[in-house]
Amino acid sequence: MTPTSSEMSSTSDRYRLLVDNITDYAVYLLDAHGHVSSWNAGANRFKGYTEDEILGEHFSRFYTEEDRAAGLPARALVTAATEGRFEAEGWRVRKNGERFWAHVVIDPIRDARGALIGFAKITRDLSERKMAEESLKRSEEQFRLLVQSVTDYAIYMLDQKGNVSSWNAGARRIKGYEPHEIIGKNFSEFYTPEDRADDLPRKGLEVAEKEGRFEREGWRVRKDGTRFWANVIIDAIRSEEGTLLGFAKVTRDVTEKREAQLALDRAQLELFQAQKMEALGLLTGGVAHDFNNLLMAILGSLEIARKRALAGHDVADLIDNAIQGAQRGASLTQRLLAFSRKQDLKLQAVDIAGLVRGMAQLLQRTIGPSLEITTAFPLMLPPVWADANQLEGAVLNLVVNARDAMEQGGTITISATKKFLTHERDELKPGTYVCLSIRDEGEGMDATTLEKATTPFFTTKGVGKGTGLGLSMVQGLMEQAGGRLILRSAVGEGTVAELWMPVLDKVEHSVAESERPVAAPAVDRPLTALVVDDDSLVLMNTVLMLEDLGHTTVQAESAAEALLILEQGPLPDVLITDHAMPKTTGAELAREVSKRFSDLPIILATGYAELPNGEGEDLPRLSKPFTQDQLSHVLSTVCGTADA
Repeated sequence: MTPTSSEMSSTSDRYRLLVDNITDYAVYLLDAHGHVSSWNAGANRFKGYTEDEILGEHFSRFYTEEDRAAGLPARALVTAATEGRFEAEGWRVRKNGERFWAHVVIDPIRDARGALIGFAKITRDLSERKMAEESLKRSEEQFRLLVQSVTDYAIYMLDQKGNVSSWNAGARRIKGYEPHEIIGKNFSEFYTPEDRADDLPRKGLEVAEKEGRFEREGWRVRKDGTRFWANVIIDAIRSEEGTLLGFAKVTRDVTEKREAQLALDRAQLELFQAQKMEALGLLTGGVAHDFNNLLMAILGSLEIARKRALAGHDVADLIDNAIQGAQRGASLTQRLLAFSRKQDLKLQAVDIAGLVRGMAQLLQRTIGPSLEITTAFPLMLPPVWADANQLEGAVLNLVVNARDAMEQGGTITISATKKFLTHERDELKPGTYVCLSIRDEGEGMDATTLEKATTPFFTTKGVGKGTGLGLSMVQGLMEQAGGRLILRSAVGEGTVAELWMPVLDKVEHSVAESERPVAAPAVDRPLTALVVDDDSLVLMNTVLMLEDLGHTTVQAESAAEALLILEQGPLPDVLITDHAMPKTTGAELAREVSKRFSDLPIILATGYAELPNGEGEDLPRLSKPFTQDQLSHVLSTVCGTADA
C-alpha cells in the first residue's frame, strides 16, 4: 500500500524531532553549494550558533583559516559527491573562535533521478579524547626523554626472548654499545662466561616472569671486555589481559660503591685487629707482670727452701709462701675465666658478714699496715645468692683497688645494708637485695674514667701493673648471679664500689640446703692408677700425690702409650688422664678406653673450663691446678664404693 501524504508528513515530523533532539552530534544539511539548510540542537550546543544565525551561511566558516586557505571545505564536498562519503578528523572553530577537535562525516543527498541536491553532515566533538591522547602522547614523550636522558642507569627493554628492543644513554655509557650495535641481540651478551655457563640470563627472565621481578648483584661485561659490579633489576611487562609483552631491565654500575664498602670492611677489620692486638698487649703485659711477681715468690721461696733443707733447717714457712703464690696464680687464672664467662658459678646461700669476717686477716695483710679497714654490718642481714669463692675474690679485688687509690694512707670502709627496689633501677629488677659497699678515701675518678672503669683491659695503674680485668670480672660475676656492680665516684671524694646481690628467699634456701653435696666416702684400700700426661713435670707431681696417699701408679706420656699398657694388662683401678695432649686428646682417649674397657673408671684432668663440642661432659673432672685434697676427693667419689 502506498503511504498517504499525511502519513509521509507524520514520519518526516518524527525524524525531524529525532534529529532536533540529538545533543551529542551536530546533524545538519547543506545545499549543493555547501550552505547550511538545517540545524539541530547538537550543532547549536557545541558550535555555538543558533539556527537563525547560521541558516544560509557557508559551512566553511567552521574550518580553521589554514584549512580554508588550503581549500579543505571544497575538497570535502567533492570527495563526498564523487566517492559517496567523506570522513576525517581535524580542528574546527566555534562561534566564539575557540577550536575543538571534531570527527566529521559528509554524505551526499540525491533525488530520485540521482541528481545531487545537497549533503548530510554529522560532526562529533572529540576534544576531550583528543586532549587525553595529546596528554598521553606528551607523557609518553616526556617519559621517553626522561629514560633517554638518564645516564647513571642503563634502562632498556627486552622482548619475550630476552633480545634488546630499546637502548638509553645510560646503557651506552655503562655498557659501551651504540643502539645499532646491540638492539636485536640477546642481553646475555652482558654476562660473564661463568654466568652464561650457569644459564643465569635465562633463570633471571624465568624468575621475573613467574614472580614479576628479579633483582641481583654480580659481575657484568662491557663492550671492551672489562667487568663491572652491577645491581640488576628485571621487571615483567604485561598487557591489560596479562599477556607477557617483554621485560624492562635496569642496570646500575655500583663498582665504586662496592669497592668503597670493601675498603671500609678492610679498614674496620684492620682497626679491629689493631684494637685486638692493643687489648692483647695490655692483657699480656698485665698478666705477665702479675705472674712474674707470683713466680718470683714461688721460685725465690723454693730456692731458699732447698738450701735450708740441705742444711737441715726448717723450711715449712718458705714452702707455705710458695704454695700461697701458686694459689694466687690459680686465682688469677680463674679471674680470666670468669671474665670470659667460661667459669661456672656455684651459687649458694652466702652470709655476707661472715664472709667478710673470714677474710679479715687476708684483707689486712693485703693492704699493709699503712691503711685501716673498718666494717659496719647490721645485726640481722639475710643471706644472698652468690658463689662464695668468687665473691671473696671480688671483695679482695675491690679492696686492692681501694688500697691503690690511697697512696697516702687512709681508711677503707666495708659495710652492707638490705635494700628493697620497687621498680627497676640501674638495670636491677625489682626485689630485695643486699648492697655490700667498699668505700675508699682516695682521689676519686672523673666522669670519663668512671665510665670506662669496667671496660675490659682498661686500667689506670700503668703499663704492666695490672690486667685491667678486675672490675670487668666483678661486673660479670654480679650479672651472672642476678646482681650488679655499681661504682660511684667524684674527683676529691673517693670511690664507692657497691655489690648488689639478690637476697635468697625461703624456697631457694631450702633447695640450696637440700642440694649441698654429700661428702664422698673415703677410699679405704690402695688403688692402682694409670696416670697419663704429656708434661713430665705435671705427671711427676700427680704421681707423687697419689703415692703419698698410699696408691700405686703406672705412668704414660701419651694416649697411644696408655692404650698399649691397658692392652697388655693387668687393668688398673682408675685412669687419670690429661686432656690437652698432642695427636689424641684425653677426651678421645676416654672414648676409646670406654669402648674397650667399659668398667674402667676415668678421671679427666684439664685446665680448660669448657672443652670444645662438649667433650668429656660425662666424665669426673679435676680442674688444674689441683691440690692433693681435691685429688683425693675425686678418687673417693669415683672409687670410694668399690668394695661396698
